[in-house]
Amino acid sequence: MGGMGNTEVRITNARIPGTDNIVDITVLDGVVTRIAAAGDAHERDNGETFAKPAYTAKYTETVNAGGRWVIPGLWDGHTHFTQWAATFGRLDLLEATSAHQAMEMLRDYLDDRRESLAGLDPDTFVVGMRFRHSLWADDQQPSLAAIDAVAGDQPVALSSADMHCGWVNTAAAERLGVHVDDSGLVGELEWFDAYSKLDDATGKEQLKLVKAAEQDAASKGVVGICDYEMADTIAQWQKRFDKGIDKLRVRVGVYPERMENAIADGWHGGKEIEGSNGLGHVTTMKLISDGSLNTRSAYCSEPYSSITPETRGVLSYSPEQIEHYMTLARANGFDVACHAIGDAANSVVLDAFEHTGATGSIEHAQLLKPSDVERFKRLDLVASVQPQHAVDDRDVVTRYWGNTSAIPFPYRTLYDAGVPLRFGSDAPVAVLDPWVAMAAAVYRTDNERDSYQPEQRLGIQTALESSTFGNGAQIAVGDPGDLVLLDKDPYAAYSAAELRSMPVAATMCAGRWTHFAL
Repeated sequence: MGGMGNTEVRITNARIPGTDNIVDITVLDGVVTRIAAAGDAHERDNGETFAKPAYTAKYTETVNAGGRWVIPGLWDGHTHFTQWAATFGRLDLLEATSAHQAMEMLRDYLDDRRESLAGLDPDTFVVGMRFRHSLWADDQQPSLAAIDAVAGDQPVALSSADMHCGWVNTAAAERLGVHVDDSGLVGELEWFDAYSKLDDATGKEQLKLVKAAEQDAASKGVVGICDYEMADTIAQWQKRFDKGIDKLRVRVGVYPERMENAIADGWHGGKEIEGSNGLGHVTTMKLISDGSLNTRSAYCSEPYSSITPETRGVLSYSPEQIEHYMTLARANGFDVACHAIGDAANSVVLDAFEHTGATGSIEHAQLLKPSDVERFKRLDLVASVQPQHAVDDRDVVTRYWGNTSAIPFPYRTLYDAGVPLRFGSDAPVAVLDPWVAMAAAVYRTDNERDSYQPEQRLGIQTALESSTFGNGAQIAVGDPGDLVLLDKDPYAAYSAAELRSMPVAATMCAGRWTHFAL
């Protein structure tokens, strides 16, 4: 299939979604150079004619789309890609509805591992993902005694669905060097540090899992990700590109504690990762300003409901520290992607952007004061949001933000104010699948319940525009050669289930087919 290096790919008989137009498309050296009515010999885009390149392609490939629909390549604007890849080989506890059920799932998983051909190494961490204890009954919360009873001396570490805390047994706590009380829980920054050690502990499997996750993403039409892994992500992707993992464009984020070292090593915002053939760049400083809703640590103006003693959450850094790191990022060409979930945290972060002149995005923006929405637009910031969170957390909002006067998950409010939206998953918090995100934004339901906050729903065109990293909802001449061929018109998807299961026939990234099922 087509690749880089003076290569031309011609795609014939492709439909433009939401229209009756059928076009032929030419991609040369990873750029869209021609869009014409099917069978038309003239290059055009909105009536304009474009000159052909001054050289002839060494290799030309023609693919008949057969009337399939073509859209720009999709992006996931917020991932923790190593952790997402790990879900392809780790215990998933998302369906557990209680601590007891989670432990039953863990017991079965350990038994299966022991009986497998590979067996279970007593010195290797067993890692589980995505337990949601914020929805468990008060008498069904995690405990050290429960996990010790099931795991014994086998080190076991379980990560919550929002990745803001972990549940570990005594053996794992000792190896990770963390302190746990009777709950067995490790919170916030201590857990972020401990989790990075788990990745090191399972590093021999990492490349295989990352390759599987990359192929899975391509099969869903994904051409690029923003990777905010809590590790030395630059080194990780250098190794991956060197090993031929190159089906995705990658925008790499660096956390504040690693910024000075990265700068000293010569990294600055926008610098290409050597060996990535233009696919990988170090672009962003990722900063976490507060906690999360599910761990009741997102920093809010009003107290959480149903919580004793009273709490409003916490900031992870002081306002002065946030401004210091943003200033450092700006001075070295980095965009800032700043996690802020509670309304008070969003206010602090908006202040910091305004005071420092930093550019970039607020990640999540789950709870906003109406007065802060306009500030997003005035400061030219992107709201980088994860629509599936609104569906997953609707009951958590009712339970813990029942008294707030701020707006939870205000996607339509932001859009109507002129704020650019960028969709993502926060994988593994939600699945890395843009169609799931789009369905959640358009329908605000899991298909079994009424729409949650129907006034915050978005149209399919807006959802698609928010999923292409600024490349709009329709392909154009001059765009990167990142295309997706669909077996259905997304504008004709009339249910959340239909949009979530959108069939992807082929994906092209930088002029190369990364998924091809025609």
